[in-house]
Amino acid sequence: MNSTLKNLYYGNFRPFERKVNRTVENNALHKVIHEEEHYFAQKMSTDDVKRFEQLKNLYTEANAYEEEDAFAYGFSLATLLMSAVFTNTREGDLDSGLSGSGGGYE
Repeated sequence: MNSTLKNLYYGNFRPFERKVNRTVENNALHKVIHEEEHYFAQKMSTDDVKRFEQLKNLYTEANAYEEEDAFAYGFSLATLLMSAVFTNTREGDLDSGLSGSGGGYE
């Protein structure tokens, strides 16, 4: 069995767990966001700070829905692409599908 499929089956590979690639630019952006949140929180009343936290949580929740939709769309697209590759391979010579107009995947 393919080791990737085996690891997925046994729970060793969890595609929903991924390492966030933190670049210098990404770290700088998060630092500015944190500083701005801190600035505004100091100027707000306790009730406003709570509402601000609730607003941030709502943004996080909305972002999670968008990420879920993007994942589903990407997964569906990848499945269609793989289907096209396997269909083309089964129909005959792989090289014939790679030459000519449209690459044989129309």
